Amino acid sequence: MTGSRVLSFGHYQPAKVVTNADLAELVDTSDEWIQSRVGIKTRHIADEHETVPYMAAQAATKALATAGLSGADIDLVILATCTAVDRSPNMAARVAAAIGAPSPAAIDVNTACSGFPHALALADATIKAGSATKALVIGVERLSDFTDWTDRRTCVLVADGAGAAVVVAAEEPEISPVVWGSVPEMGDAVRIEAPSNTFAQEGQSVYRWTTTALPKVARQVLERAGVQPEELGGVILHQANLRIIEPLARKIGAVNAVVAHDVVESGNTSAASIPLALSKLIERGEIAPGSPVLLFAFGGGLSYAGQVIRCP
Repeated sequence: MTGSRVLSFGHYQPAKVVTNADLAELVDTSDEWIQSRVGIKTRHIADEHETVPYMAAQAATKALATAGLSGADIDLVILATCTAVDRSPNMAARVAAAIGAPSPAAIDVNTACSGFPHALALADATIKAGSATKALVIGVERLSDFTDWTDRRTCVLVADGAGAAVVVAAEEPEISPVVWGSVPEMGDAVRIEAPSNTFAQEGQSVYRWTTTALPKVARQVLERAGVQPEELGGVILHQANLRIIEPLARKIGAVNAVVAHDVVESGNTSAASIPLALSKLIERGEIAPGSPVLLFAFGGGLSYAGQVIRCP
């Protein structure tokens, strides 16, 4: 085996839906104000039992079922999150126990919103190195635990959920080399810091960075993959804000691609947003199997990562 491929996706969202009208009862905001600035209409918020490992395990179980596998087949679990409450054991170990994986390597990754492409790249490299054959890659967040619900600049954005992918060894690579990096001097622009432990960001700085610097990086991802923008069947960007997604997608030039707009109904789920959005598009049959799909995420750090995969 000389490569790896994504065999399946799965996702999980809490049943509780919070509308813009619901938020208007908590803070000075309105449906028009929220939609005009970030494009979000609704978001899913976890209840007490829907913990980070619980949501991750639900998404993982769905991905495994779609792949025709069980937890016993998995020898690597990589979980991306920035909202783990426990220090140890890590969330990947808790998911491994929940799905019945007997002895996998279990690793957590924290690069905030860009976590899933980072985790996918690590799984791809590990499989190519021969150190694993079947991996679960998970993005999961419970941002509601770290939200100031009196701050209308941030509480309108955040949401909870999980997405997972099964990645397996393949004769030919179907996951392109990752393009990743960071801007450390702007690292504090998106943060969850002690002692407050609440999500905060410099919104205008992040907006300028994403819409001016990142189109070039996204095109580098396509170049490394050997894919032209018009060949893409899907563009799955981090679901941060519709005002970021739409101009970035236009600048990439993927004129034939389905562009994920899951932020409208799911809000910003950080590391979960890419697998969550893509899993839903695949479930609805909106992206053809085998077509190239760009995954590109950005966020806290400021970090970014992207690759092209073949849609399972």
